[in-house]
Amino acid sequence: MEQTQKKKVNLDPAQYGADKRAEMLKMYEETLKNFTEGSIVSGKVLEVRSNEVLVDIGYKSEGVVPGNEFAKLSEVKPGDILEVLLAEIEDENGMVVLSKQKADQKLRWDKIQASCQEGSVVEGTVVTKVRGGLIVDIDGVEAFLPGSQIDVIPVHNMDQYVGNRYEFKVIKISLERRNIIVSRRELMEERIKGKRKELLSTIEIGQTRKGTVKNITEFGVFVDLVGMDGLLHITDMSWGRIKHPSEMVKVGQEIEVVILGIDIEKERVSLGLKQRSTNPWDDIDMKFPVGSRLRGKVVNLAPYGAFVEIEPGVEGLVHVSEISWTKRVARASDVLSLGDEVDVVVLSINKDEQKIALGIRQTESNPWDTVQNRYPVGSRVTGKVRNFTNYGAFVELEDGIDGMIHVSDMSWTRKVNHPSEIIQKGASVDAVVLEVDADNKRISLGLKQASDDPWSNIASRYKPGQIVKGKVTKIASFGAFIEVEEGIDGLVHISQISPDHVEKVRDVLQVGQDVEARIVKIDKAARRIGLSIKAASLPEEEFIKHQDEMIASLRPGEDMVDLAGAFDEAFGLAGAEESQGEEWRPGDNKK
Repeated sequence: MEQTQKKKVNLDPAQYGADKRAEMLKMYEETLKNFTEGSIVSGKVLEVRSNEVLVDIGYKSEGVVPGNEFAKLSEVKPGDILEVLLAEIEDENGMVVLSKQKADQKLRWDKIQASCQEGSVVEGTVVTKVRGGLIVDIDGVEAFLPGSQIDVIPVHNMDQYVGNRYEFKVIKISLERRNIIVSRRELMEERIKGKRKELLSTIEIGQTRKGTVKNITEFGVFVDLVGMDGLLHITDMSWGRIKHPSEMVKVGQEIEVVILGIDIEKERVSLGLKQRSTNPWDDIDMKFPVGSRLRGKVVNLAPYGAFVEIEPGVEGLVHVSEISWTKRVARASDVLSLGDEVDVVVLSINKDEQKIALGIRQTESNPWDTVQNRYPVGSRVTGKVRNFTNYGAFVELEDGIDGMIHVSDMSWTRKVNHPSEIIQKGASVDAVVLEVDADNKRISLGLKQASDDPWSNIASRYKPGQIVKGKVTKIASFGAFIEVEEGIDGLVHISQISPDHVEKVRDVLQVGQDVEARIVKIDKAARRIGLSIKAASLPEEEFIKHQDEMIASLRPGEDMVDLAGAFDEAFGLAGAEESQGEEWRPGDNKK
């Protein structure tokens, strides 16, 4: 007790105050070492005001955090402990300036830096689109995803990725700039490579695999087999005919395909879709025997015929020659259209080449099979003149059945060079059936045979020595032709025109001139009449007396003697015969 009192007595108040101040100064200096600008400190919320939060960080004065740095200021309560960044130890008002946002950013960055390295895989959410790429939020830290690194295929619409969460590979971290560049493409390629290796080690020809349609082209479809793409060629999509792969599949559609081929070195796989079903050609000859009648749809037209689908995956060809019995079809499209449903008959089957020949005309009876019954030789028919050739006219007897009138069968009396001299297109004519060739689909008709032959009774109307009147119809160098009645001409040789010598026929006679002549000779077989104008003035007795001399005086070699040659020369028969050298002549006996 005494000692204690003694000690108290010995204390110097002045000394005690100095020691206390030194201790406080030391403590203050230690406190200042922990409060440096840019550092993160803990603090307790003292007061929440309308636009700021007062925080005690253990410093000589409180700090202030702006209210807009809080997502929900109403949720901040006095007593809450916050991690804040010391922005300024003392501003112009003597206040400590704190930042909640900067503290959060620094803490997140430090966390990313500690856990994330170049090459590592992280998860993040695409938050927005910027020039050149996308911004990704990785645990509160923004990273840049270049447009070229978004996917393994070119991306044309980056908006579709905003808001989605993906895995990314960190390809670059800049500590100075505090930015991160990530790639989704590299990560996908690495994983695809691994899946491709796994797929190639297990895939086999003949397997059935599921895949997703990734891309459609004109020649086929690329299918994602989860590891690599396989090509489904258009020819392996259907046993039938398709014009474009989009008729059967759509992008994104899941389909089952058969593995047709594998190239390990080139990492290529060929696929088939039609192989999942039975080939309809396997028993084609049993389902559609030759001669069977079917109904199908026209699915394609070519100049040479029409392709008719008789069941899915099976088409047959109707050649243009098998469309109609009677009509000459130049192109299938002239009589058929895509989508037409038609009846057909199976003509032949080539199973190896997967070809079927079909006929449309075989569904009806062939009108040429009975044409001889409908148009017997010698019968009279009526038809419309449909077309001309140099050697004759085609007359339509019924739909698809024509008969041909040769120029030599158009007139009993005239040498016809072209059918237009006698008949006109579209005109209705009466004719006689001369010949029927059903095998070659030809009917020969005669126009002149439908009327009486004026030469058949020529002898009853004309006799040698008879005087006739007529009109000059044609003038030649050797004489003139005189029409003695309609269709009957006689020839006056230049020597029989006048008692006087005639140098040129045109000096004495003109076409259309009326003349009187005497018949010198009649040749019924050759259909020739020889006339003499100068003999017309002779008395009957005189003519009879000198008739034999007149005929005898016509020396061989002259035109008057060879009346046939005279007629032929006048009408140019030689030239006509030459031009008709390759014509078809019914019966092959027309002259």
